[in-house]
Amino acid sequence: MIKASVYIICKNEEKHIQRVLESVKDFDEIVIVDSGSIDNTLEIAKTYTNKVFHQDWKGFANQKEYAKNLCSNEWVLNLDADEQLTDDLKKEIIDVIDKNKIDGLNIKISSLYLGKFNSEKSKFNRRIRFFRKSVGFYPEKLVHESIVIKGKIEKAKGFIYDYGTLNLRTHLTKINEYSSLRAQEKFEKNKKALLLKLIFVFPLSFFKSFFIKRGFFNGTRGFIAAINNSFYAFLKEAKLYELNNQKSIKKDNNE
Repeated sequence: MIKASVYIICKNEEKHIQRVLESVKDFDEIVIVDSGSIDNTLEIAKTYTNKVFHQDWKGFANQKEYAKNLCSNEWVLNLDADEQLTDDLKKEIIDVIDKNKIDGLNIKISSLYLGKFNSEKSKFNRRIRFFRKSVGFYPEKLVHESIVIKGKIEKAKGFIYDYGTLNLRTHLTKINEYSSLRAQEKFEKNKKALLLKLIFVFPLSFFKSFFIKRGFFNGTRGFIAAINNSFYAFLKEAKLYELNNQKSIKKDNNE
């Protein structure tokens, strides 16, 4: 048994959750925080753990902070319900716990996109997902939450597999939802949409995704992903402009 806790937030993930739970069934503790599933997510989860909790949705960061604080072990691993822990990464985690010399691992996320995982020659997104509970917390954000760690972090060699973007419809739905949340975050911080950024954000984001992050190693799939990622970057600014514009119109009407 691996002396660490796994925490997962979820809602309506019956399609995926058994995969991730099966990959961590040899961990000492699995904590599930659900925000209102109406499918078979909870029934599946309860076959792997009795630590299944409910909290109404309060945003990604708040949900994960709540789930983390429910864990009873010093070492904690965060996974999404549509992810999977690989055996190589599991061995690294065991080694880190045994040696007890660092405070966390920065882990590569390999996404299944249009039927294939990313080429190992491309540049992967990395996230700190395994760490000592006492040294990490989630700053409040609406989306793209990330843990802040006060301690020594090393890069892991192993992967976490992400099955969350199975098709273009799913990807575009996420792009639409997440861009709205990011625009709202910026708006609440009094950020302004700039015309120059609206003009250049798409081509610059494409260059970063396709060339700097070496998406071209994924061929046509990499090109499509780069276009969609660039559209996401553009939408964030366009929606921020919309919010700024609505505020301006409302102010003018009240004067």
